[in-house]
Amino acid sequence: MADYHFVYKDIEGASTQWDDIQRKLGNLPEKAPAFKPPAYTPAQDESSAPKDQAWFDKKTEEELEDLEDDKDLDDDRFLEEYRKKRLSELREAAKVKRYGTVIPISGSDFVREVTQASAEDWVVVCLYKDGFAECSLLLRCLDELASRYPATKFVKIISTDCIPNYPDCNLPTLLVYHHGAIKGTHVGLKSFGRRCTTESVALLLCQSEPVLNDGKGGDDDSSREAVMAGVRRQFIERVVRDHEDKDNDDDGYNSD
Repeated sequence: MADYHFVYKDIEGASTQWDDIQRKLGNLPEKAPAFKPPAYTPAQDESSAPKDQAWFDKKTEEELEDLEDDKDLDDDRFLEEYRKKRLSELREAAKVKRYGTVIPISGSDFVREVTQASAEDWVVVCLYKDGFAECSLLLRCLDELASRYPATKFVKIISTDCIPNYPDCNLPTLLVYHHGAIKGTHVGLKSFGRRCTTESVALLLCQSEPVLNDGKGGDDDSSREAVMAGVRRQFIERVVRDHEDKDNDDDGYNSD
């Protein structure tokens, strides 16, 4: 026997008078809104986009070089100057070496990773051994400094791989290299003051030379002095913070 049961479906969003009555009585759920596709927005043509500072900021070094012969810039001196300025900034940023971590090296790597590398950059070498608490403490400080100052190269090497029979009592030891020569030697944690902190290590490294470089400034005296001033400020802030923490601990002890 044929099935004459048929369900009629109207266009989406349409409703009958009977359905409307049932909805008012609460017998049917609210009607879903009719689907409306989003308005068509044509993709913006790159060539028609306005050439302003924001437009230049999105360009790579190669793209900025290709714009040198752009006729649209011939009539706009400001934009052409901004293009040159932006291109110069990208080239300077590319020159800055980015390290950012303490790099482990072996004795056979020393000449390449330290002596030769120090021809352009400051290199801080940590002589250490595993299992020494003092070495672990200093390496934690160096990890933080390497992250703060990625244009300064930090490396670590097992002491006896670097200097055969180097005494364990001298660990940890920091060697500072620049222009292929040792510029500083700091033996043991006592070199960094009563407490070895990231700030005290940074202060010692920059005591006489601008060893630390965050890569944000240039090589002029003002940029180097800005980094050294920041190191001194962070050291003072750390001393004040430690002093306040000690006072709070003393107050808590006395109240008991």
